[in-house]
Amino acid sequence: MQISYSPTFRKRYKKLRKEVKLQAIKKEILFRKNPFEPSLGTHKLHGRMEGLRAFWVNKKYRIIFEFESDSMIKFHTVGTHDIYK
Repeated sequence: MQISYSPTFRKRYKKLRKEVKLQAIKKEILFRKNPFEPSLGTHKLHGRMEGLRAFWVNKKYRIIFEFESDSMIKFHTVGTHDIYK
């Protein structure tokens, strides 16, 4: 599985605190093995974000992504619940 990172994701990721970045790395490793690993809390989004999904980095932070194909995933953004607005 390949993951591409949008410019928005890269910009927001750089601004995360170090401990959140480390948590995100660990979650991405799990995600690469199984995007629907229960501990990730992967879920569909609705409304203006319909077609996208998100998973938990921790209780506060999420990564929004989409399946572009069976083997390609795009990470759109990362952040707190504010990213849903």
